[in-house]
Amino acid sequence: MAWFSRRRARRTARPVLQVERLDVHYGRAHALQEVSLTLDHGVIAVIGRNGMGKTTLCNAITGLVPAAGSVRLAGEEILGLPPHVITERGVGYVPQGRRVWPSLSVDEHLRLASRGGRGPWTAARIYQIFPRLAERRRNGGADLSGGEQQMLAIARALLFNPMLLVMDEPTEGLAPVIVHQVVDMLKHLAADGEISVLLIEQNLGVAIDVADTVDVMVNGRIARSMPAAELAADRDLQQLLLGVNTGSDEEPPADEPALPDGAFPLRAETDEVRIYTVRRSTDDAPPGEAAAAPGGGPADRAVRGFTRWNAADPRAAPRDRLVDGRAETAAPMPSLAEAASALAESGRDARVVEFPVAATTGRAAYIAGTFDTKGRELFFLRNCLEKLGMRTVTVDLATSGKPSPAMINPREVARHHPKGERAVFTGDRGTAVSEMAVAFEHFVIGRRDLGGLISAGGSGGTALATPAMRRLPIGLPKMMVSSVASGDVRPYVGPSDLCMMYSVTDVAGINRISERVLANAAHALAGMIAYTRASDAPSDAKPAIGLTMFGVTTPCVQAVTRVLEERYDCLVFHATGTGGQSMEKLVDSGLLAGVIDVTTTEIADEIVGGVLSAGPGRLDAIARARVPYVGSCGALDIVNFWAMDTVPSQFRGRNLYRHNANVTLMRTTPEECTRIGRFIADKLNRMEGPVRFLIPDGGVSLIDAPGKPFWDPAADKALFDAITSGVRATSSRQIVRLPHNLNDPEFVDALVAAFGEISREPVATAGAR
Repeated sequence: MAWFSRRRARRTARPVLQVERLDVHYGRAHALQEVSLTLDHGVIAVIGRNGMGKTTLCNAITGLVPAAGSVRLAGEEILGLPPHVITERGVGYVPQGRRVWPSLSVDEHLRLASRGGRGPWTAARIYQIFPRLAERRRNGGADLSGGEQQMLAIARALLFNPMLLVMDEPTEGLAPVIVHQVVDMLKHLAADGEISVLLIEQNLGVAIDVADTVDVMVNGRIARSMPAAELAADRDLQQLLLGVNTGSDEEPPADEPALPDGAFPLRAETDEVRIYTVRRSTDDAPPGEAAAAPGGGPADRAVRGFTRWNAADPRAAPRDRLVDGRAETAAPMPSLAEAASALAESGRDARVVEFPVAATTGRAAYIAGTFDTKGRELFFLRNCLEKLGMRTVTVDLATSGKPSPAMINPREVARHHPKGERAVFTGDRGTAVSEMAVAFEHFVIGRRDLGGLISAGGSGGTALATPAMRRLPIGLPKMMVSSVASGDVRPYVGPSDLCMMYSVTDVAGINRISERVLANAAHALAGMIAYTRASDAPSDAKPAIGLTMFGVTTPCVQAVTRVLEERYDCLVFHATGTGGQSMEKLVDSGLLAGVIDVTTTEIADEIVGGVLSAGPGRLDAIARARVPYVGSCGALDIVNFWAMDTVPSQFRGRNLYRHNANVTLMRTTPEECTRIGRFIADKLNRMEGPVRFLIPDGGVSLIDAPGKPFWDPAADKALFDAITSGVRATSSRQIVRLPHNLNDPEFVDALVAAFGEISREPVATAGAR
């Protein structure tokens, strides 16, 4: 015991822990900024909301992330040492999320951590303090409840006989009775004086009950340090620093004056109202100017640097909150001028309290999923990404109502549903999951710092996350680790560049297979984000245009491409349903400068019932984006089916053409062509951008020509007449009829000239060259 006695003597001479000017960066994100704290002995608690940097502080002290500054343990510098050396020096770590090994029994966990039984903490003593672990000593980590796993995580750290115990959210997700046990254990440690504790907590009651001193962390800084008793006695201060709700369910006084829409609600019990303003170090505009631009655009950089709420009213705090370095508002955020005006009407003065906070720049990797059932896997992804230097944001999509360990909880996501939070939490699991998917779609499109999105799950989790991924622009990294990725993934991927990785084993715990697969997925996402950041630099690349092609329109599209490829990056899409969807997805993402839609055959499949439809939304993205559009009737003589024996019985007597052993083509009739033409005319009428639609009177494909299998002048006339009579021509929307087949050189020249006209960039035609 001489070793332990010497270490204990050393710890009494100096503060157990001294942190000075600690800085941590994740890439360009400044997560911790000049954090300083001192623990002489006993328990110090660091409290704060999600995303404030508390876990990063733990990881920096224990050597898991690189940091600058100083961390001294009993007077000896430990910053920069490897984690195992820091543990040897006397730091035990109880990480957030417990992180017990699912395949090892309780007894095996303790034997691994005991290190030969040196020091006063032994497995026997652990079983005495936690009798429940003694009862479950032969059970694997995966068989333990959340409370039992937390006991095991604490026991594992104690067996290293530390002088400092770092505990990250030890009461998270635990039942009240287990919370009481953890609190009693911490009080016992503090009273014995054997071990000092750095306690990271969101549960203010636990922190005040256990700690001697409480430090409040706000966006990477220690905003306030005070005795726990002082914070416990000051409800206003709790509301100011943490937005703690005390009596928020009370009705406001009946005589409270009405305020303008969007103004702060006021409470009558205080004479002075404090407006708490958080200002990032990179913001140059004064608060009033920054708040005056709540929309976006150039002033948005200033807006995101501020968040404020009426500190005297806990009900006001949730209206404006700081999430990952930028303001997120559930309601329009009033400016400081508006707040001051509202306060003036109430007859009270206001004091503005401003804290400079860490600058947060760059985009983040978002990890989304159901943290109540897939928390271990999702936190594993987060840890992998953070080790690669990525800033991360965890988003919980669970609908169970359980406490959430994620930075963004499910109710915050649900508030983005078009019908509000109640539309998601219906009490019916099936409905709740489908509506949460809708809410998540709306949530992601408003996240300006989203640099990439990753999720993991089974069929339910995949259906929950992938609609939002499809909603994101082409080029923004998106990764789905899924147990259904080895089958037909079209319903999940659609026209997007979503990457699906087969999980091999079920997404149900961390094992030798899932660890490898999840780590690969995290590294892939990090690489994609890094590449995206690098490619964000200004480029002199040619603008891109989209073209649609089918086998029977290939000569036309290839000729157009040859003419335009010197000036444009020509992206050709195979008009097989997904091809048209993909092209329009690029239009929605703002990645195409125009479209030459030679081959609209997918519309025929949609109207008649073929297998290559792009859906009823074909051409809608063109209308939304108002990009220059040149269209034509390519392959509208065709409805597509697979092998001949797959053609539906009602079509067996029609004009069928065996394209190859696996593809059968059917000629459209005059009646069908009329319906197709009306569909196109309706879509063209909705387009407000520049439009030219060219009609080839000589046939719409290689096999719609005199002497060819699908030559049918009556059907073509029905198609062309429906389009020309249905389109409302304007100066920007014009129909052009030409006496040529779609694949003739003259028609190619007309397409090129039309695109040059509406794109305001005339190009030489093939004939002129």
